[in-house]
Amino acid sequence: MKISLVTPAGKKSRAGNRTTAVRWAKILRDLGHRVSIAEQDNGDDADMMVAVHAWRSHQSIKTFSDSHPDRPLVVLLAGTDIYAFQHSHPIDTLDSMERATALVCLHDLVHQAIPKRFGKKLNVIYQSAPPLTAPRQPSKRTFDVCVIGHLRDEKDSLRAAYAARLASPDSKLRVIHLGKAHNKEWARATAKEVKTNPRFLSLGEVPGWRVRRQFASSHAMVMSSGMEGGANVVSEAIVAGLPILASHIDGNVGLLGEDYEGYYPAQDTDALAALLHRAETDPKFLKRLNAQCRKKQALFIPGKETTAWKKLLAGIKP
Repeated sequence: MKISLVTPAGKKSRAGNRTTAVRWAKILRDLGHRVSIAEQDNGDDADMMVAVHAWRSHQSIKTFSDSHPDRPLVVLLAGTDIYAFQHSHPIDTLDSMERATALVCLHDLVHQAIPKRFGKKLNVIYQSAPPLTAPRQPSKRTFDVCVIGHLRDEKDSLRAAYAARLASPDSKLRVIHLGKAHNKEWARATAKEVKTNPRFLSLGEVPGWRVRRQFASSHAMVMSSGMEGGANVVSEAIVAGLPILASHIDGNVGLLGEDYEGYYPAQDTDALAALLHRAETDPKFLKRLNAQCRKKQALFIPGKETTAWKKLLAGIKP
């Protein structure tokens, strides 16, 4: 088939939506399909459309659905679709869900958050990640914890930096952030935090290889989001063998499991500070988190994501 893959993130973006679209395009091409990626598309010359983001891609979804109601339409529900826009912008978001032949989500708990009538359309496809090319070698001089992702409200991006301020004087904790600021307000806040917090470094937006290098040298990763659709950085960290300290939200629990021991209440600085202290001072705890993450690695191998797409397409081909 010729597939139009629509994503709201532009060509130069390193946002999750663009990363997902590029990886999916490769998977679909490997399965023998022709794929074009665009920020908007009417899909007139396509046999099928795959749209990343129900609300942001609504115009492309509507146009394609109106013009070609007999052609398959797959819509990815982003975290903001699930936990924000279906409530704040219900007309367009729910319309995209209605028009979809199939809905894709990225973690196990999405079915609890969307209207029940869409349950039969919903397909969980875990985002895959390749393993590191060499064993991890965390720093021995410092206890490095990384935070990966753009600085924005939904990510609660500076929570780990705030928690690091509460570390004891003898702590070797450093919080290293990789990602760009979503706007000027976040840029100012980050610059201020770097200047006043000696335990916090922000390296800005970096290529994927630099993120993987950070995984290799870090002791843990903090995933502090207030809402997530199932972040690829979680699967990347799991496959890399990096323990995760995560906010207790559906988007994290749906990937790590309810029994995972590395959670803290979202936006709770004191609780995260206590979790960071435990991770630094209790090797058995960190080892246990590592073991729990390793048990999840099989979910995120590339072959499994490809198989999931192959199964989905087989059920909706025209």
